[in-house]
Amino acid sequence: MPTTTNTTRELALLLMLATLWGASYTFIKIGVETIPPITLIAARTLIAGMILLAVLAWRGLRLPTDAATWVRFLVQACLNSAIPFTLIAWAEQTVDAGLAAILNSMTPIFAFLLTALITRHEQVTARKLFGVVAGLAGISLIIGMQALNGLGDALWAQLAVVAATVCYAGAGIFGKNFKGLDPMMPAAGSLVCGAVILIPLSLVVDRPWTLRPSTDSMLALLGLAVFSTALAFVIYFRLIHTLGSVGATAQAYLRVPIGVAIGVIFLGETVTSTAGIGLVCVIAGVIAMTLPGRKRSMAAAGSGSQ
Repeated sequence: MPTTTNTTRELALLLMLATLWGASYTFIKIGVETIPPITLIAARTLIAGMILLAVLAWRGLRLPTDAATWVRFLVQACLNSAIPFTLIAWAEQTVDAGLAAILNSMTPIFAFLLTALITRHEQVTARKLFGVVAGLAGISLIIGMQALNGLGDALWAQLAVVAATVCYAGAGIFGKNFKGLDPMMPAAGSLVCGAVILIPLSLVVDRPWTLRPSTDSMLALLGLAVFSTALAFVIYFRLIHTLGSVGATAQAYLRVPIGVAIGVIFLGETVTSTAGIGLVCVIAGVIAMTLPGRKRSMAAAGSGSQ
């Protein structure tokens, strides 16, 4: 009986994690209505980083102090938070939250392509090739029609989300450099570094003291930082230990439809037939790439979250 109860609890946490990460796209969409992207993400990384530092302190852990580790934290920040977070926030000024969720789900496929082209340590199998083809077909269905129709702003925004997804894939590969560290340390260290990068940019570009953000945007920012970033990481790292990296990765299958559904329910977004078919192709591709459970480091497995 205890085992059943524990399994039920962990699966409930898995669903919560998928919901928190799926909701991040809607939080961002509401946030950028009155908060510029750089300032929104600077605040997100700062608040979430401080929360994770507090959690580490509560656990009796301290971040490393050597320069080499902090250089790696800085690189990870560029790949996993500062650049992709900002690209997605900028893109969501013109694209729907649900569409961003679909496009951003391609991380496992781009990670495979990068490793196949650069490190070449991933075995190329028929299943993985199917995953790549299905995922790229999904992106083509979503973006291709926009390009043909000449919708410049939307096209560039969609490509920005895809670029963010490539960054997440790179973060997954680079994350293997953190073996031996508690997996929450790269998350906290990279978020702090992301804040250090973005806060000066925010001060120069956005002059945040002149902004008048709405209450909705401020609440969205808090939800994004506290729930979809800090709390989501804490839950994820718990699931890594209870369900394993393969089980925790299963949230990716739930995150996309949940993210799309939240955008439809709370923002009144609609899903076109082309985007719907693309969604099915992308989910099929991601499942084909990740279902059998490749061995990955915990830090790498955590990359690509929103």
